[in-house]
Amino acid sequence: MTLWEQVIPDWKEQEWNPEKPESYAGIFHFQFWRFGQWLDVVIDDRLPTLHNQLIYCHSNSRNEFWCALVEKAYAKLSGCYEALDGGNTADALVDFTGGVSEPIDLTEGDYIADEAKRNLLFERVLKVHNRGGLISCSIKRRRLHHLMILYSSHSSEEWQKVSKSEREKMGMTVEDDGEFWMTFEDFCKYFTDIIKCRLINTSYLSIHKTWEEAVLHGAWTRNSDPLKNRSGGCINHKDTFLQNPQYVFDVKKAEDEVLISIQQKPKRTSRKEGKGENLAIGFDIHKVELNRNYRMHTLQQKVASSIYINSRSVFLRTDLKEGRYVIIPTTFDPGHVGEFLLRIFTDVPSDCRELTLDEPPHTCWSGMCGYPQLVSQIHVLAAAGLKNQDSQGGTGLSLPVV
Repeated sequence: MTLWEQVIPDWKEQEWNPEKPESYAGIFHFQFWRFGQWLDVVIDDRLPTLHNQLIYCHSNSRNEFWCALVEKAYAKLSGCYEALDGGNTADALVDFTGGVSEPIDLTEGDYIADEAKRNLLFERVLKVHNRGGLISCSIKRRRLHHLMILYSSHSSEEWQKVSKSEREKMGMTVEDDGEFWMTFEDFCKYFTDIIKCRLINTSYLSIHKTWEEAVLHGAWTRNSDPLKNRSGGCINHKDTFLQNPQYVFDVKKAEDEVLISIQQKPKRTSRKEGKGENLAIGFDIHKVELNRNYRMHTLQQKVASSIYINSRSVFLRTDLKEGRYVIIPTTFDPGHVGEFLLRIFTDVPSDCRELTLDEPPHTCWSGMCGYPQLVSQIHVLAAAGLKNQDSQGGTGLSLPVV
């Protein structure tokens, strides 16, 4: 199914049919991805106009209305047209695709001076493009420039030497819709932001890379009991940080690319109630013991962390070594409440799950077999004299440990 068919289901049946005008009911059906599921949105065909002209999104063709209808449906989902003003492009791309958006600030990556970093970024952008993803770019407002419109009656002599067929083979077919070509170096110089929206492929029948997806719903909740509180704030608040929700997952390859997205439940639809501002959210990743099955109560080795921003979604792409890890999604400040959706993409299943228990539960066997009184951690720094195990499982082994 294409994105068009996903967002506009049964579009042929919804299209105006001049041969069957009686079948037109003035009702249109769209779908948008929100918080882990595709939601149906139904609207009528009344579009806002001023002086007999569409006010908002419109096509160059007077008889084409699909973009205005999609915009109206999206405005209904968001609460009103005003809610779309100043919206977040990365969030909108997720709503229309169900993918994951990765915003990149080109002003912070030194992409102009560092050719290696620039080439790596180009390869990653190209990979997203080749796999059907969506890419958006923008320029933050800077100082204004005085411009003049110039037109040359003599087109470039160099391009005149290249036949139309040759230009088509090169892909240099410039349409009359604002399309133009520029070097990637100039792109990084003049643009300030780029958003890569990956369309996550989970099909085992695809020729492209497939991902294993883990999806978990969670919430930040307040409680006066520290063991039950789940709103501890970011790692700056060391006394309460580990009171946040915790999720454990495994990296089963020697090294794996991991995509992590956390999305808070949209609040823009509640603007009229004064509750439309997003929380500043983010997450940390800690490497833990291979056999950890209970919540962390002391800080472990932090291996990665996302930015903290008051956006609906926060994304991180990272490479992790084989082992077990704990993700701790948090609000920036403690005490804030809200629901969130955690999505983790790995090459092989990660067995991601929430850690809910603080300690092993007491059972009927605890009295007879005893109950754990102490937790020990062993960090293996090096090993020498290792040999293949014999039939009895014995090895020659020397392990310096701390």
